[in-house]
Amino acid sequence: MAATIRDVAQASGVHVSTVSRTFSAPHLVNPETRTRVLAAAEDLGYRPNRAARALTTGRTHNLGLIVADIANPFFSHLIKGAQAHARTRDYHVFVADTDEDPSVEEELIQTLAKQVDGVLLCSPRLSNRVIEKLHEDVPFVVVNRRMKGMSNVLMDVGSGAREAIAHLVSLGHRRIALLAGPAGSWTSKEITEAARSVPGIDLTVLGPNSPTEHGGLALARPVASSGVTGVLAYNDLMAIGLVEGLTSLGVDVPGHVSVVGIDDIVAGRVSRPKLTTVAMPAEAAGRTAVDLLLQLVGAPVTPALATLATNLIIRDSTGPVRDALRGDP
Repeated sequence: MAATIRDVAQASGVHVSTVSRTFSAPHLVNPETRTRVLAAAEDLGYRPNRAARALTTGRTHNLGLIVADIANPFFSHLIKGAQAHARTRDYHVFVADTDEDPSVEEELIQTLAKQVDGVLLCSPRLSNRVIEKLHEDVPFVVVNRRMKGMSNVLMDVGSGAREAIAHLVSLGHRRIALLAGPAGSWTSKEITEAARSVPGIDLTVLGPNSPTEHGGLALARPVASSGVTGVLAYNDLMAIGLVEGLTSLGVDVPGHVSVVGIDDIVAGRVSRPKLTTVAMPAEAAGRTAVDLLLQLVGAPVTPALATLATNLIIRDSTGPVRDALRGDP
């Protein structure tokens, strides 16, 4: 016969309610006791019945995680951080991809709201008004968008953008292009505002654009013909695509044009030249978002704001001004 919760309680020397809390709210159980209970459960082959527990507690112990584009390596790091941390709290995570489509995003939230205890909404493309309306049906934590009345996890991309442009300026660049991200992106808006706040530069903003390698590739000719010597891209994928396109046009990076990305994905570390970038703490954001969401699930609390620091990583795609391009190659 399958082991029961009473068997685990007897084997670990605790009350049945303590075993129940170990699986439903492990953070409320003394670490030593929790370890003993989990060891007993493992020895006995006990597995809690999630469906029965949901009926008793009113919780599914599932979370929804909605991202703008699961193919973007930035989101894979965030997903990994959220899933791993949720498991330590005995929660499962359902991941859904909107493919940068606001209508799909809205549909997914409405569907998941019936199956989860809360939703992590990452880099949403929906309007604030729609998000506020959907929030009435399920607890939210919004990542990479500042939303009043909701818990937010922000990565300080504005500070990172200013640091990136300061780096370009230190190398002698004054004519700088900013490759904006998709329309409706809070992150793109923050990057643009930060770039425009830097004094003493001639800034050209190109966009909105697809936040993909192809989006960067398509901007190679406009960048090459603009006369800029430095570029900050919305993300690393666009920066990598831009470098590829510039190289095909005979534009040397960083000899003619220096390029900076944002995210610090693996591809940027192995590309040639290796990409200078603003590292975003995606895994930490995933963990923090889970913590804030479970606070909301546990009891009504005041919405919280967590802001995580970014940092500039200087590699080979940036260098001093040597030869500004003129004209259309």
